[in-house]
Amino acid sequence: MTTPDNLKYTKTHEWVRQEPDGTATVGITFHAQDMLGDIVFVEHPAVGRQVKQGEECGVIESVKAAADIYAPLSGEIVAINRELDDAPEKINQDAYGAWMFRIKPDNSAEFAGLLDAKAYRQVAESGKR
Repeated sequence: MTTPDNLKYTKTHEWVRQEPDGTATVGITFHAQDMLGDIVFVEHPAVGRQVKQGEECGVIESVKAAADIYAPLSGEIVAINRELDDAPEKINQDAYGAWMFRIKPDNSAEFAGLLDAKAYRQVAESGKR
């Protein structure tokens, strides 16, 4: 299983990358896309929406199932990846390159509370959510 060490993770299988401008880029993990199978649709959160950490803010659909996407941090959605509208399969092709949205965090302390790669691997391998 691929789990880059330079990212943070959630127990609900989102990855988070802190950007130099203070925003955070969010996507779903390799494990999540692997469990979902062929992804056919992504419902993004609205730009400008305020979200709380752990709040449902999007949906991803595959040929097998639909899954909620959760905000890994509290803050404002500042960008969405429109490329996924026409090519949601990019998530299957490169889970860590096909980001879903960017968020401007309200509380930087929440980032420190996310899982590191080692802790996320344990969550993914145990099958817990």
